[in-house]
Amino acid sequence: MTAKEFIETLEIIGQDYSGEIPKREIFSLAKEYQQTPVIEVVKLLKDKNDNHRIGAVSILDWKARNKKTSHEEREKIYRAYIDNHKWINNWGLVDRSAPYVVGGYLYGKDTKPLYDLAKSENPMERRTAIVRTYFFIQKNEIEDTFKIAEILVNDKNEYVQKAVGSWIGEAGKRNEEKLKTFLEKHATKMSRITLRYALEKFDKKTREYFLNLKNIKSK
Repeated sequence: MTAKEFIETLEIIGQDYSGEIPKREIFSLAKEYQQTPVIEVVKLLKDKNDNHRIGAVSILDWKARNKKTSHEEREKIYRAYIDNHKWINNWGLVDRSAPYVVGGYLYGKDTKPLYDLAKSENPMERRTAIVRTYFFIQKNEIEDTFKIAEILVNDKNEYVQKAVGSWIGEAGKRNEEKLKTFLEKHATKMSRITLRYALEKFDKKTREYFLNLKNIKSK
């Protein structure tokens, strides 16, 4: 399986649609191509065509999810993502692959790379830092989520703000008190969009309490 074959097959699929190819079609094709060598996937990732890059990160994601994937292959998948991050340049590409490709690989290992990315000048690398903790959250390990969020709590980029709010909210499903403690400390200084995303799963009374903290500070 090669990058060229993936592109040719996607072009055939595209003939069935008058407009954009639905993402579900790209994801499904990527699953069929998950045995594609990582070096070929990187060719797709560097392509200017958005659908080809979506296909690339989706192949990496399917590879990472496959329980039969060897440790050596998982490392190649992880390195392909990290070393070529400049082409993973929008939130959709990050969210499609970061949790399993990066989070899954780092689970049980030194998580320093999380913190390095959280301090990057590239906003999509910072988004990767928080989004990839989703894998940890699913294992009921939420410490890194809140630690990364603490680094990013004042981030100026909208897509990082949304991710921070979403993922501390997700971690809060596992430990509501920890999320409340985090918000007590940071609600007054985090962006309103971050706060609103973090509060989505709370009841109306709790949401109003933290939003009022923000409002009082803003006056």
